[in-house]
Amino acid sequence: MTNTVPVLKDEDNQTPVPTVWRNTFRLIAEALKEGDFKLNLRVSDARSISAKDAAIITANIRDYGDQLIDLPDDTWSTSVCQWMLDYWEVYIDLFTANEGASDLVLAVRVYEDGTSYIYEVQSVHVP
Repeated sequence: MTNTVPVLKDEDNQTPVPTVWRNTFRLIAEALKEGDFKLNLRVSDARSISAKDAAIITANIRDYGDQLIDLPDDTWSTSVCQWMLDYWEVYIDLFTANEGASDLVLAVRVYEDGTSYIYEVQSVHVP
């Protein structure tokens, strides 16, 4: 049995990534794994990534030297978000083929849009 993690607006503490967002983060990670660094395909709630930012993300993943894999359930035990008064800052721990849990982090801002959410990828990097 899995617990549902609610969307919280806690500006003082990091909280777990809400359950309702997780499928979108899985789709974003899958797109990056497959080389869709601009998020042009499959992720309808995510804003496209500019060519400049996509090039930086591509270089960071390439320089890391390992292939991204789909997000396993273990991702959610270490990934976090925090309310920043206008959006949530979210950090998703990425996994790779050889390492499993890697040092790479997917940084995303999540905005409310009525009853849904908009996802804006900021970077993929090693903090």
